[in-house]
Amino acid sequence: MGLRPAMQTERITVEVVLAMPDSQAMLEVSIPEGAVVAEAIEKSGIAGRFPQLDVSKLIPGVWGNVVSRGHRLADGDRVELYRPLQIDPREARRQLAQSGRTMRHADDGDAQSPGSSS
Repeated sequence: MGLRPAMQTERITVEVVLAMPDSQAMLEVSIPEGAVVAEAIEKSGIAGRFPQLDVSKLIPGVWGNVVSRGHRLADGDRVELYRPLQIDPREARRQLAQSGRTMRHADDGDAQSPGSSS
Protein backbone atom coordinates (compact mmCIF):
# COMPACT_ATOMS: atom_id res chain seq x y z
CA MET A 1 0.00 0.00 0.00
CA GLY A 2 1.36 3.35 -1.01
CA LEU A 3 0.97 6.56 0.88
CA ARG A 4 -1.73 8.89 -0.31
CA PRO A 5 -1.06 12.61 -0.42
CA ALA A 6 -2.89 14.54 2.28
CA MET A 7 -6.14 15.99 1.04
CA GLN A 8 -6.03 19.73 0.79
CA THR A 9 -9.01 21.63 2.03
CA GLU A 10 -10.27 24.17 -0.44
CA ARG A 11 -10.20 27.70 0.93
CA ILE A 12 -12.39 30.71 0.40
CA THR A 13 -11.72 34.38 0.99
CA VAL A 14 -14.22 36.59 2.79
CA GLU A 15 -14.14 40.09 4.22
CA VAL A 16 -15.17 40.92 7.79
CA VAL A 17 -16.19 44.54 8.36
CA LEU A 18 -17.19 46.71 11.29
CA ALA A 19 -17.82 50.45 11.23
CA MET A 20 -17.61 52.76 14.21
CA PRO A 21 -18.47 56.48 14.16
CA ASP A 22 -14.79 57.42 13.94
CA SER A 23 -13.16 54.38 12.33
CA GLN A 24 -13.77 51.20 10.41
CA ALA A 25 -12.10 47.85 9.87
CA MET A 26 -12.24 45.79 6.69
CA LEU A 27 -10.32 42.56 7.15
CA GLU A 28 -9.82 39.91 4.49
CA VAL A 29 -9.54 36.36 5.78
CA SER A 30 -8.92 32.99 4.20
CA ILE A 31 -11.02 30.22 5.74
CA PRO A 32 -11.82 26.61 4.82
CA GLU A 33 -14.64 26.07 2.36
CA GLY A 34 -17.79 25.36 4.36
CA ALA A 35 -16.80 27.71 7.20
CA VAL A 36 -19.49 29.73 8.95
CA VAL A 37 -19.83 33.36 10.02
CA ALA A 38 -18.58 32.71 13.57
CA GLU A 39 -15.36 31.19 12.21
CA ALA A 40 -14.71 34.15 9.92
CA ILE A 41 -15.26 36.62 12.76
CA GLU A 42 -12.89 34.70 15.03
CA LYS A 43 -10.22 34.29 12.33
CA SER A 44 -10.35 38.00 11.46
CA GLY A 45 -9.25 39.07 14.94
CA ILE A 46 -11.67 41.98 14.75
CA ALA A 47 -12.51 41.70 18.45
CA GLY A 48 -8.92 42.70 19.27
CA ARG A 49 -9.24 45.86 17.18
CA PHE A 50 -12.33 47.01 19.07
CA PRO A 51 -11.80 45.95 22.70
CA GLN A 52 -14.51 48.38 23.81
CA LEU A 53 -17.13 46.22 22.05
CA ASP A 54 -18.38 42.76 22.90
CA VAL A 55 -18.23 41.43 19.34
CA SER A 56 -20.16 38.32 20.40
CA LYS A 57 -23.23 40.52 20.99
CA LEU A 58 -23.12 42.28 17.61
CA ILE A 59 -25.58 41.15 14.96
CA PRO A 60 -23.91 39.58 11.91
CA GLY A 61 -24.99 40.01 8.32
CA VAL A 62 -23.79 39.08 4.85
CA TRP A 63 -24.16 41.71 2.14
CA GLY A 64 -26.77 43.66 4.14
CA ASN A 65 -28.88 40.67 5.18
CA VAL A 66 -28.97 39.58 8.82
CA VAL A 67 -27.75 35.98 9.22
CA SER A 68 -26.98 33.61 12.07
CA ARG A 69 -23.43 32.97 13.23
CA GLY A 70 -23.89 29.45 11.84
CA HIS A 71 -24.57 30.72 8.31
CA ARG A 72 -22.28 28.99 5.79
CA LEU A 73 -20.15 31.42 3.80
CA ALA A 74 -19.26 31.48 0.12
CA ASP A 75 -16.13 32.79 -1.52
CA GLY A 76 -16.24 36.59 -1.76
CA ASP A 77 -18.87 37.10 0.95
CA ARG A 78 -18.74 40.24 3.06
CA VAL A 79 -19.49 39.57 6.74
CA GLU A 80 -20.80 42.72 8.42
CA LEU A 81 -21.14 43.29 12.14
CA TYR A 82 -23.98 45.61 13.08
CA ARG A 83 -23.81 47.78 16.19
CA PRO A 84 -27.01 48.56 18.09
CA LEU A 85 -28.76 51.77 17.06
CA GLN A 86 -28.15 54.72 19.36
CA ILE A 87 -31.60 56.10 18.55
CA ASP A 88 -34.59 54.77 16.66
CA PRO A 89 -34.56 56.27 13.11
CA ARG A 90 -38.17 57.46 13.49
CA GLU A 91 -37.28 59.27 16.70
CA ALA A 92 -34.24 60.84 15.01
CA ARG A 93 -36.44 62.15 12.16
CA ARG A 94 -38.99 63.48 14.67
CA GLN A 95 -36.28 65.34 16.59
CA LEU A 96 -34.83 66.80 13.39
CA ALA A 97 -38.27 67.91 12.21
CA GLN A 98 -38.86 69.66 15.53
CA SER A 99 -35.64 71.60 15.05
CA GLY A 100 -36.55 72.47 11.44
CA ARG A 101 -33.94 70.21 9.84
CA THR A 102 -34.15 67.11 7.67
CA MET A 103 -32.12 63.91 7.50
CA ARG A 104 -30.45 65.24 4.35
CA HIS A 105 -29.22 68.34 6.18
CA ALA A 106 -28.76 66.93 9.69
CA ASP A 107 -25.04 67.69 9.70
CA ASP A 108 -25.54 71.20 8.37
CA GLY A 109 -26.19 73.31 11.45
CA ASP A 110 -27.88 76.12 9.55
CA ALA A 111 -29.96 74.02 7.16
CA GLN A 112 -33.53 75.13 6.76
CA SER A 113 -36.56 72.98 6.45
CA PRO A 114 -37.87 72.18 2.97
CA GLY A 115 -40.01 74.93 1.51
CA SER A 116 -38.53 77.73 3.61
CA SER A 117 -36.76 80.57 1.91
CA SER A 118 -33.52 82.27 2.83
